[in-house]
Amino acid sequence: MPSPRSARLIAVVTVMTSLAVSAPYGTATAALADTTTAEGSANTRAEAAGDSVLAGVLDKEPTTLTELRREAQKAYKSIEDANRVLVARQKKFGAVEKELATKLQSLQQATAELNKLRKPLSDLASSMYQDPSLDGISPFFRAGNGTETLRRIADLDHIVAGRNNVLGDAVKLLERQQQLAQEAQELRAASLLQEAQLSAQVTALRKRSTTLVRSLTKALIKLGVKIGDGTQGAGGCDPTRIGQAEQYPNGLLPKNILCPLPQAGEELRADAAIAFADMNIAYKKRFGTSMCISDSYRNLSEQQSIYYRRPGFAATPGKSNHGLGLAVDLCGGVQNFRSVQFNWLEANSKRYGWMHPDWAYHSPFEPWHWEYDPKLGSLL
Repeated sequence: MPSPRSARLIAVVTVMTSLAVSAPYGTATAALADTTTAEGSANTRAEAAGDSVLAGVLDKEPTTLTELRREAQKAYKSIEDANRVLVARQKKFGAVEKELATKLQSLQQATAELNKLRKPLSDLASSMYQDPSLDGISPFFRAGNGTETLRRIADLDHIVAGRNNVLGDAVKLLERQQQLAQEAQELRAASLLQEAQLSAQVTALRKRSTTLVRSLTKALIKLGVKIGDGTQGAGGCDPTRIGQAEQYPNGLLPKNILCPLPQAGEELRADAAIAFADMNIAYKKRFGTSMCISDSYRNLSEQQSIYYRRPGFAATPGKSNHGLGLAVDLCGGVQNFRSVQFNWLEANSKRYGWMHPDWAYHSPFEPWHWEYDPKLGSLL
């Protein structure tokens, strides 16, 4: 039976051998590789996510032109919001993933340093274990002054102390690697799930917005709006494109940005046109006829012509709301101040985002001039 000292020496050699063949940092690589499975699971769990988001977009199924316009715009805005969140999350995850990669690289470097440290200790232990002069416990009881024995005992204690340090460092490294690997895997899985959910939401919202615009287009066509006549399809009546209309100068709106009105030859910006068509339905129920329009959108040359023909009764060219596709001049009785038609429109127009501006009551006095207020319309 070997002595306790010999047993400790054998243990050192055994541990050194096991450490030499181990590679703890491989754990992190394997864990990160498992995220392929997590990605598949994330996509599966996200299939129902797009449906649930519509609950926050739709309070009820739209039944009027104004409601269709509102819901289409809400869905479109939700698409933009979801895309912004998706981009922000991707950037955030990219930064965290880079930090984790740096940590794992540092961990591998530390492991390499540990290998350098344990090699001479392993060589020394192996040399002492294989020395023919070391036979059981006899080397410690040979005759002499005991100096050699003390030296050997000191060497053995040094090896054992080194072995304990190496083991402690190795355990800490292994635990840290496992922790980082788990963090990386969880972060990647969570990011994949979030991206899949947001992508599903965007897809569902885009589909909903397209459906609403299609329904809106069909409703306008039934009302007599000549969609497709120089408007490149329904594009000019798509309320989700009003942001594009705002990018053009007054009086220079292209044809494909303008939406025809039920009244032939007249057109406005999409949101104003839809609101006017909805208001026209109510007006027709009340008076049995559609509203009469004498003027709607005016391009810049038309504004200049009217300005010179009617000085004092037309805005400076490039300043008129007619040039933004947000104003109409009405006839059929509305042009007569305090007529039945005027009073009805005054009382009901704001329900559709339209109004008679304050200046038109007195300076200059224009009872026929009515404007659409996008801010008011957005609150409907």
